[in-house]
Amino acid sequence: MHLPEQATLLRVFIGESDKADGKPLYEAIVLKARELNLAGATVLRGVLGFGADSRLHSAKLLDLSEDMPMVVEIVDTEENIRKLLPYIDTHVTEGLVTLEKMRVIKYRHS
Repeated sequence: MHLPEQATLLRVFIGESDKADGKPLYEAIVLKARELNLAGATVLRGVLGFGADSRLHSAKLLDLSEDMPMVVEIVDTEENIRKLLPYIDTHVTEGLVTLEKMRVIKYRHS
């Protein structure tokens, strides 16, 4: 797949315990992105964070949270990212979703 220099970054900030279709929401989003043939997706697990409710989620041993912050990042063309947005709108009931224009420096695969 060719990814142009000008692309779009979709970030979805959710909680680790969020679910969709019986599986973790972050996994469901990645599988949907794959189904739509998007360029790729990465899930990052945060070690510390808080959301709109200001409740702190921490990975400290003595304060182990079971709902750590998760970020799903997907880079593709704006057109392809927009194919995923209806799924995101339906399944992300709590969290933050951002889109930003970005410049791809290098994209290679075998």
